[in-house]
Amino acid sequence: MNRTDLLQLIAGGENSRVEFKRDDIPPERMASRLAGLLNLDGGHVLLGIEDDRSISGLSRATVKAEEWVMQVASDHLQPSVIPTWEVVEPQDGLAVGIVTVPANAPDKPYKAKQGSHWVTKVRVGTTTRDATREEEQRLYQQSGGLRYGLKPVPGTSLEDLDTRRLQDYFARVLSDSDHPVPGSEPWAQLLCNLELATKSHGQTLATVDGMLLFGLRVGRFLPQSGIRAVCYDGPAPDYAVRADEKITGSLVPLRSEEGTLLETGVVDRAWDFVRRNTGVSAALQGAQSVQRWDYPESALREVLVNSVVHRDYSILGTDIMLSIFSDRLEVQSPGRLPNTVTVSGMRAGARYARNQVLVNFMRDYRYVDARGMGIRNKVMPVMASHNGSEPDLIEEEHRFTVCLWK
Repeated sequence: MNRTDLLQLIAGGENSRVEFKRDDIPPERMASRLAGLLNLDGGHVLLGIEDDRSISGLSRATVKAEEWVMQVASDHLQPSVIPTWEVVEPQDGLAVGIVTVPANAPDKPYKAKQGSHWVTKVRVGTTTRDATREEEQRLYQQSGGLRYGLKPVPGTSLEDLDTRRLQDYFARVLSDSDHPVPGSEPWAQLLCNLELATKSHGQTLATVDGMLLFGLRVGRFLPQSGIRAVCYDGPAPDYAVRADEKITGSLVPLRSEEGTLLETGVVDRAWDFVRRNTGVSAALQGAQSVQRWDYPESALREVLVNSVVHRDYSILGTDIMLSIFSDRLEVQSPGRLPNTVTVSGMRAGARYARNQVLVNFMRDYRYVDARGMGIRNKVMPVMASHNGSEPDLIEEEHRFTVCLWK
């Protein structure tokens, strides 16, 4: 970082990625700020800058200041980190220490030592505070340390899983006619082995993943599981809507032995909503006239599937949002991209799976291809061929949005 860059940071003031501090603060406070930055998007602590943006400079020799920072990062952070240290003189005779921690740190949650305890910290705007239980749980999930889908769903039993869909899965999808009889102990063990159920305190309960895939009353037990689909007349959200529907139920469809569709799954119902509320025109393909939807089915289905299999289900009280505007379609999923995945990485073909069990089952139903690079290999080229547009991929603090242009 050079002098100009530093002065621009100072002029911009404190924000979610920049903190001003003197270098004589207690180690616990310094560790708290670093942990909060690491658990969000990384950033900088500028030592020698006052809250009013005035430059006071380091109060100790730069070598001593660096040693102190590294000692704090080693002894007062769990897991320990090695931040980047730089010294820049924005004014003659006044040195500022720049402590930088990276974005997408892989070992979340980072904890700061507070007395004899280790406390997870989160950054909210310009403040750093203790994480709530739910926030800490999401940080574990982001780093792969917690698989939320394996949690038992309180109040459920195997009777809350749709036996028809399960038998259809084994017999038709897997071509396995030799599966155990529903209701038997081998049947319960099979579902546990597949991580659709789990044993807890002597009872067999459905897991989160099991309910999402094969649940009978999914919305009752997992109210955050649905898709809220809304169609607006204009280019911005409005109280007046053309259509508004809450889509909930099992992710997978139900078919007969011959393959006839009996009941649709969530993804198919979401596609039906889009088809009912968008236009179709005639286009020439060679010498033939073909129907051309506002949004190509293959690209939109990929986006919808990604939203249900990769969303963060530990975030309660919020659905996936499917919003149709006059000029675009947006699918907004609760939760940040997991671990070290970035938007640029997705465009380049990076593969990830927050909910691996969901991915595996949806692949069996051929909603997900084996390569797992749908954004790069399907959505981007299909939209380019359709109307020359490129989808917007937008990551925010607690959500991820894919925007397809009309």
